[in-house]
Amino acid sequence: MPLVRWTENDPLSARWHSESELPPPRRLIVADDRVRAATAHRLTAEGTALLWRGDYHGARQLLSALARRIDRKAPQPPDRGASEASGASAASAAESFHLLRRFRAHRARILGRLLVLLEADHSLALRRAPDVRQACADAYGPPAGPTLVPLRELLGVLGARQWREKGVDVPALGARIHPHYGVFAPVRGEYVDLVARAALPEGRTAFDLGTGTGVLAAVLARRGLTHVTATDLSPRARACARDNLGRLGLTDRVTVTGPELYPPGRASLIVCNPPWLPARPASPLDQGVYDPGGAMLHAFLAGLPAHLEPGGEAWLILSDLAEHLGLRTRGELLAAIGKAGLKVLDRTDTRPRHPRANDPRDPLHAARAAEVTSLWRLAAG
Repeated sequence: MPLVRWTENDPLSARWHSESELPPPRRLIVADDRVRAATAHRLTAEGTALLWRGDYHGARQLLSALARRIDRKAPQPPDRGASEASGASAASAAESFHLLRRFRAHRARILGRLLVLLEADHSLALRRAPDVRQACADAYGPPAGPTLVPLRELLGVLGARQWREKGVDVPALGARIHPHYGVFAPVRGEYVDLVARAALPEGRTAFDLGTGTGVLAAVLARRGLTHVTATDLSPRARACARDNLGRLGLTDRVTVTGPELYPPGRASLIVCNPPWLPARPASPLDQGVYDPGGAMLHAFLAGLPAHLEPGGEAWLILSDLAEHLGLRTRGELLAAIGKAGLKVLDRTDTRPRHPRANDPRDPLHAARAAEVTSLWRLAAG
């Protein structure tokens, strides 16, 4: 980790850590409750980082004030009537998507310049600060000396700890899944329901590729498959999946491995829920949503003929949001399936149930409102 140096009466230094891969600050000054939001916004927009030494809740209020100032220039959703009259094209949808991503990256850079110092034991020595040590240990691992982190990211770490303790209710399992920090949480239950309801092929073995929290592997095991092999690139995801499968008493029926996409051998059912948007992730935390060039999708399709048992089938769980955003066409998806020597047996569709699908304030509202999530049943051609 890079070392950041600054002066507070005496020269000081600390390691720099950013889960969003923000660069270490080049300029850093100390700030407290006396700093005004307008001043903080000007400094952070100019590239100066603020090391907070005041009240913890004052820091959170300042972060919110900075966000409000930045959001005044956020991209706005297009006028619905005008869009319908002009027949908004896929190209304009893609342009809106990339514009929004650039704005969010700009927003993250500015908000990421309000910093706090974690002490050598991961504690936070601010007035009225909560005990953050366990949450930081979960996310960052054992303490390794004083560390500077963006306050915004630390709040994400604390929120993730609450998610991990509380868990996410999964009706298809009749249980809760406990996501770890940096692992995509199964809050969109429609794709889990698709896997829970689809008719199983003959055979008792399955692969779950890109397992994340392990939720789909657990659903398959609960449906009676005798052995499921779950893979994931991320060590955090593999640890999370093992934790959840242990909580559910399924470790004798599910093996978690990685980092390769495919495990050795063949299975009667191969399931994959790849990231839905073929775009470059801004950081490792985005990898559950963004798949550069659809690399995981294409690797999944290409590997199926060599890993499906005779008569077996594959389930591809995929949203068409990328199509509505002009990032991929249906024709390109079907061409990739055909190129891999596969055929489509069937497709089951469902509509999303998340709040943003009905939020007209979302700049991507038109695409989200039209989104459909599908389970594609595939077999060797």
